[in-house]
Amino acid sequence: MPDIKRIGVITSGGDCGGLNAVIKGIAREAYALGIESVVIPHGYAGLYNLTKLDKVVLLNAERVSKIEASLAGSEAGHSRVKISKIADPEKYERIKEGLKKFNIDALIISGGDDTGSVVVDLTSKGIPCVHVPKTMDLDLQSYSVGGDSAINRIAVFARELKTTGMSHNRILVIEVFGRYVGHTAVRGGIGAESDCILIPEIPVDFDVVYEHMKTTFFARIERSDVRAGTYIIVVAEGIKNVNGEMLYDESIPPDAFGHKKLAGAGKYVRQQLEKRLKSDPEVKDFMQRTGMFAPGVYESPEVREVTPGHLVRAGHSSARDVNFGYKAGAAAVFLLLEGKTGNTVVNVDGNRIYYQSTAEVIKRREVDVREIAIFESLGTCFGRKPEKFNYEIVEQKERIDRHL
Repeated sequence: MPDIKRIGVITSGGDCGGLNAVIKGIAREAYALGIESVVIPHGYAGLYNLTKLDKVVLLNAERVSKIEASLAGSEAGHSRVKISKIADPEKYERIKEGLKKFNIDALIISGGDDTGSVVVDLTSKGIPCVHVPKTMDLDLQSYSVGGDSAINRIAVFARELKTTGMSHNRILVIEVFGRYVGHTAVRGGIGAESDCILIPEIPVDFDVVYEHMKTTFFARIERSDVRAGTYIIVVAEGIKNVNGEMLYDESIPPDAFGHKKLAGAGKYVRQQLEKRLKSDPEVKDFMQRTGMFAPGVYESPEVREVTPGHLVRAGHSSARDVNFGYKAGAAAVFLLLEGKTGNTVVNVDGNRIYYQSTAEVIKRREVDVREIAIFESLGTCFGRKPEKFNYEIVEQKERIDRHL
């Protein structure tokens, strides 16, 4: 069993819900075991610059009590830095010197797939690390802090935007984070009872989206005694068109991990719908029939895109993320004590701590599109012609603790 007296705590990548619970879980479990924990600020940038710091913050009982686990974000701070890309041939030795300077024996690092790839890198260089999964995108193989908080915030925003949509009879397109996967868009969109959800896993046929929108939206307004209605689309930032092409902002260079800037999905969807509305002869008849038509001024329904952006990451953590953050942070301490470096905390179920190789955990997990057909049968559009839900009935013979 390794002799660990002081642990360095790092959070890296994007901020999200549950991270402060991770920090508190690490600090309190370490304290209970007679181990010190300290914050290494600014993510991997801070790790590289440890040799230049005068001091690090000790997570003693007084300091930990000032951290609010229910708040999103991270008390430790973040940066998007890939250690191997730093233009310094002595970077790993410099990191080891910084750790030695502050008597830090091992690291617990919370982050997503990019962060996890650096955990694998640092471990291979002889720097002991344990990984706590964190990403609101939910693209890791295990559940990650931040996912549930983001899903709930997306659902709240989409639900609440219905009031303005109803007031103006607008079609609203809400673009949300998720990078190359659609987990938060699907779960948040379903939670808000959105009419249409567009995700990277299903290339979008905009003719299908338009027909679903037209049928649903027109009927909704015509049924209303005050001729009011709206149509809500939740779109993941990484959607693909029917040709399988993603929408990148080529004016912005890739980040340190090689990711191009995904931008404009909401705008693109709006433009596709506007083009079809303006060229459809049935739209004018509908506007006249429902008393909305004003020649040269208001001849087709408005389509607006809304991008909540970092509001999805901000604010408060869900209770679920606080619970998972606490126990995953504490479990990471036990993994270090057992010498299980280079691994990720997957779950704590009863008295069992489940872990997996970080190299395996960071492999991308996409939405299982087989499940989408059940929502299509309930009336939600996913940008394709609805498919039949081919179900299989299976008896559950033993308990399985699943997070999503």
